[in-house]
Amino acid sequence: MARLLLRPGVRRREVWAWAMYDFANSGYTTVVITAVFGAYFVAVVAGDAPWATFAWTLALSVSYALIMLTAPLIGAWADAHARKKTLLWLTTLGCVGATALLYFAAPGALGLAIAALVVSNYFFGTGENLIAAFLPELARPRALGRVSGWGWALGYVGGLVSLGVSLAYIGWAQAQGQGAADFVPASMLITAAIFALASLPALLMLHERASPVPDHVPRTAWRQVRHTLGHLSQLPDLKRFLVCTVLYQAGIAAVITLAAIYASQVFHFDTRQTIVLVLVVNITAALGAFVFGHVQDRIGHVRLIALTLAGWIVMVLLAWAAPDERMFWIAANLAGLCMGASQSAGRAMVGLLAPPAHQAEFFGLWGLAVKLASIIGPLTYGVASWLTAGDHRQSLLITGAWFVAGLWTLRGIRADRGRRAAHRFALVSDHA
Repeated sequence: MARLLLRPGVRRREVWAWAMYDFANSGYTTVVITAVFGAYFVAVVAGDAPWATFAWTLALSVSYALIMLTAPLIGAWADAHARKKTLLWLTTLGCVGATALLYFAAPGALGLAIAALVVSNYFFGTGENLIAAFLPELARPRALGRVSGWGWALGYVGGLVSLGVSLAYIGWAQAQGQGAADFVPASMLITAAIFALASLPALLMLHERASPVPDHVPRTAWRQVRHTLGHLSQLPDLKRFLVCTVLYQAGIAAVITLAAIYASQVFHFDTRQTIVLVLVVNITAALGAFVFGHVQDRIGHVRLIALTLAGWIVMVLLAWAAPDERMFWIAANLAGLCMGASQSAGRAMVGLLAPPAHQAEFFGLWGLAVKLASIIGPLTYGVASWLTAGDHRQSLLITGAWFVAGLWTLRGIRADRGRRAAHRFALVSDHA
């Protein structure tokens, strides 16, 4: 079975090591961005100031913008020099170190907290693109979906582990009479340590199979990116899918960023209920990534993504119309299934459509699309909330239009045609 799914020379333990990086870095987003540090930043570091939430979202937006500006260049450089693994070491150390710096984010230490948040999130996003670029080197085209799903599912398990360990420590600290200013900074050290340890299999066992660009084809990263963007019309299916990614990922980003706020404002969830919500959704997301990764390779990449986007639309309608928290829980678990499936499927789709020997560069473009979505999606929800005088139900419904737009844009994309175009592009580009 491994011979049928994996490329020649790839062992199962190397695929496990690659998937462990998803396990490692997911703790950062779960603990720092979603469940723990965000609320601490607003309430404690910024002292519940009127501008506190804006400062949090602005810091994240700055880091996403930096990733957008640099991701294609870093990817092009990694391809040209065959140095994805070297850069992965650097981004891992950068994210781990900056996350550990959040330990010093005491009340009033706003500048340090923002700087460490921007740096850690930048290195996280850049490393996410680099680890994804290894996927086409490990899995055969017919198995991209399931291998990507294995990694994404293991990633949600990693998020659960980091959150569970952090919450266990927080519970112990609260029993000792400690406050948030004591136990939240310590949870940042816990998250950084788990990231560092769990990333070691990938950093030590992954092989760099790409070859440097020959000396007779000198090309700087800037020149390569300009060449790619100038000839992107030769890859119409990939180009359309990148646009589609911006659209549907905007909806996903809004749901991930604002789900806790929606639960609190509409259904009056307290902190404990919100944490349970995050834990349960991570479990369903892991199931969605694992199960639908296998389904993707059977029914096709485009059909699977269309199915998940239809699921997202149903989820929005359920959450919008939910009369009580019981229906909201159904919507939340549907969101988890769709989140795991659609994010894993998107990564596999890029791996299929990216030209050989240019994977890091095109995964950089994919990262650019995802980070752009991470800015405009939550911003859409925020503007809608403002225009509707704080009506979160209507804000969610408006934000759900991104999923409709993504599903519409997905029409006309053909994976087989895009794969053939990618091979033609690689041949022309390498001799240009």
